[in-house]
Amino acid sequence: MNTDEIQTLGASLRRISQKLLKKDSASQIFRVWYQGGEPYFDIFFDLHGEDILWFQFTLRGQSITWEKNKPGLETGFTHENQIEAAKYPASKLIETENRADCQFIQLACAILQTRTDEAPFVKAIALLENEIPCTG
Repeated sequence: MNTDEIQTLGASLRRISQKLLKKDSASQIFRVWYQGGEPYFDIFFDLHGEDILWFQFTLRGQSITWEKNKPGLETGFTHENQIEAAKYPASKLIETENRADCQFIQLACAILQTRTDEAPFVKAIALLENEIPCTG
């Protein structure tokens, strides 16, 4: 993917209104959802204060998931092209891979780097760069 495409994808991300997200008033976990200009391009953050507890990045049928209490990153495939999943656009069935997809992780970092004016994106970049399971 070239630099212009990466810039366009990053610029297309829009924060979804908190009113549309389910909220547990007892929980101190705050979910933030960004939706991109392409179908099924989403970024989710579960935040507790300034800390990211969970992060998910999905684009073009691929996904990255990071969770604070689990070691490493998981990459996988989404199934939104399946008829049943397509009825519920905010839901995704994710099948994890045996090995992390280094190229997809690097692409996610590049897209996130287009939004360094927003704290969750900066923190997610640091997490990905810290956890990246590949070299070179």
